[in-house]
Amino acid sequence: MSTGEQTISESVQVEIMDNLEALIAALPPAIVAALRQVGRTGDLIEIVMDLGRPPEARYVNGEVMLSTKEIDRGEIDFVVERIGHFGDDNRAGIERTLHRISAIRNRERQVVGLTCRVGRAVYGTIDIIRDIVESGRSVLLLGRPGVGKTTMLREVARVLGEKKRVVIVDTSNEIGGDGDIPHPAVGRARRMQVATPIMQHAVMIEAVENHMPQTVVIDEIGNDLEAAAARTIAERGVQLVGTAHGNTLDNILMNPTLADLVGGIQTVTLSDEEARRRGTQKSVLERKAPPTFQVVVEIQERDRVAVHQDVADAVDALLRGRPIPPEIRYRDAAGRLHIERAELPRPAARPGPARGAREARREAPAREARREMPAWEEEAAPAGRPLVTQPQAAPAVGLRTLHVFPYGLNQGRLRQAAKQLNVPVTIADDIGSADVVFTLRSYYRKRPQLIGDAERRGLPVYVLRSNTVGQIQAYLADIFGLQVEQQDPYQAAMRETEEAIDRILSGTSSSVELNPQGAYVRRQQHEMARQANLISRSSGREPHRRVRILMNDRT
Repeated sequence: MSTGEQTISESVQVEIMDNLEALIAALPPAIVAALRQVGRTGDLIEIVMDLGRPPEARYVNGEVMLSTKEIDRGEIDFVVERIGHFGDDNRAGIERTLHRISAIRNRERQVVGLTCRVGRAVYGTIDIIRDIVESGRSVLLLGRPGVGKTTMLREVARVLGEKKRVVIVDTSNEIGGDGDIPHPAVGRARRMQVATPIMQHAVMIEAVENHMPQTVVIDEIGNDLEAAAARTIAERGVQLVGTAHGNTLDNILMNPTLADLVGGIQTVTLSDEEARRRGTQKSVLERKAPPTFQVVVEIQERDRVAVHQDVADAVDALLRGRPIPPEIRYRDAAGRLHIERAELPRPAARPGPARGAREARREAPAREARREMPAWEEEAAPAGRPLVTQPQAAPAVGLRTLHVFPYGLNQGRLRQAAKQLNVPVTIADDIGSADVVFTLRSYYRKRPQLIGDAERRGLPVYVLRSNTVGQIQAYLADIFGLQVEQQDPYQAAMRETEEAIDRILSGTSSSVELNPQGAYVRRQQHEMARQANLISRSSGREPHRRVRILMNDRT
């Protein structure tokens, strides 16, 4: 994968405000003394207090035991009395700060454990994606817990609040802080508190209907009601910036509850002809609707993100099995921002079709169903594709010979299919001299080394459902851009039987195996062989049962 890198030279000044003393004042004196002895307050993430266990402090680079003494009920109560009220989500805060205290309760609803997380307002973190959020497009932030999603979301609200009407739907008071007065870190953005987490979706709609925002900021979209509310907001022309539970775009796409945020997935049943043309199963997956969020930002580290600039294209590519690499943005040690734009690998320059195996097998239903003339064929047939209406039609003049490497495919049937289509096909001895590879689905699923080597070389790999002349003809016609007139299946089977009988009577072949047919057609083929004084036998299991015609040694 080649990358184009852009360096943004100016350094970014990051300013941190944590009000740590307000949290320390709510802790028991013994824990406070231990914290001051350890130091490293700038790296402190949270303090953990569990009844009957020693207290711990978690830092960016590890954990520290603050005491060998176990936490008792009095120390738990000491903290609970000095913080705000616990809501239905068992979260509380300290007024005018961003700190979050989460409770663990026993069966009697008594608090037996506390997680005291340090809340920090970090100014300058949004610069890594500032151009995206200021573009007016809806943005979804993803990342593991503790990576900084809420911190970045808070900075987005502050930056956009300077130019737009911004409303924050603050379910747990994590964005704007505890208390009725929002924390200064959100700037001019207005904040709507949520009485109980199950009402978050209703407050989201209320924010749009009552307060005319240009941007709505929401943390932790976690259920289908909130996903539906987010779509309603986006469809009203309001920019939405939010976070969701998931690390990558794949996680959201595979989550039935949240998939609607990126367009959702639905199963589509194709017709037999369309499924054959694509070389895929009849049931395929496709994107159900336009995505709620136009951009997805995966926060990999505090100073490194992966950006999907067009979610619709990214989801379509994922469903086809050939994902588009995201754009990588990061800040180096000097504070400079870098942008790496990935480019899709291009196949080696060689004559042949431009589509690879996955494109041929999983082409998106949303794309226009059409056959494109290979670039190497355009000069040979500028007036259009030759029309093949019968097996003995005149060959298409000027077509370049196609070198096919058949892996697990009957070479005789490949030659027969090429002859009936009158197209120039040569069987390649190895993949080094091949333009394309033909193989069967049963072989492709086993992922043999040779197929993997062909794909790494950029060779198109066409996957056939069955080893029949008809299947091979369909793919050759697609490659050469031919339009084959559809024949009546019964008449085609009778013509094939007549040709087999002629080959045996003329001495060209001693036996010929016909294509699989239904019971009625097989009876007719047996009757034609009997009238020609030849022997015929059926073999195989339905639906692959076929007739074999042989020379009668008694004649």
